[in-house]
Amino acid sequence: MASLQSLSFSSPVSHYHKQQPRTHSGFISSPLHRSASSAFHGQTLHLPHTQQASLKANVKTSRPVIMMVKPTIQFIQGTDEQTIPDVRLTKSRDGTNGVAIFRFEQPSVFDASGDVGEITGFYMIDDEGVLQSVDVSAKFVNGKPAGIEAKYIMRSPREWDRFMRFMERYSNENGLQFIKK
Repeated sequence: MASLQSLSFSSPVSHYHKQQPRTHSGFISSPLHRSASSAFHGQTLHLPHTQQASLKANVKTSRPVIMMVKPTIQFIQGTDEQTIPDVRLTKSRDGTNGVAIFRFEQPSVFDASGDVGEITGFYMIDDEGVLQSVDVSAKFVNGKPAGIEAKYIMRSPREWDRFMRFMERYSNENGLQFIKK
């Protein structure tokens, strides 16, 4: 019996700010942070002296800014796909690899592709980063585009876990649910 389990996610960025020393301007003084649980690599922000001086005056009133990215799918970078896909998952018995197949019926990218550019791939974007694939096929009926099928292949348990974190966020945002067949 399969069920969609909640995956606990702890941002390495939130722990990073608690542990690192701060300068008097409030900026982190460490040069680079890498986390084994995330593909994100943060770097120190260096501002010109004139801008830094104006920020020092507002240190008492400023608060840390946490940017959350709405989980989204794109076929053209910068243009969110509005159609919610049908997603089919398969996973090997030993758990080392898996495939996700996304089927979009009448995707909105067909409406926008003439205006903003060509389909360049399949991009799944969330606050951890971007998962991408170039395995994208269009379905045509009577010479007109009718659907898109995109395939995302996961070749390791780490890639599977990362994909499942994206899907949990995406499904929560778009009202999807898991059904075992």
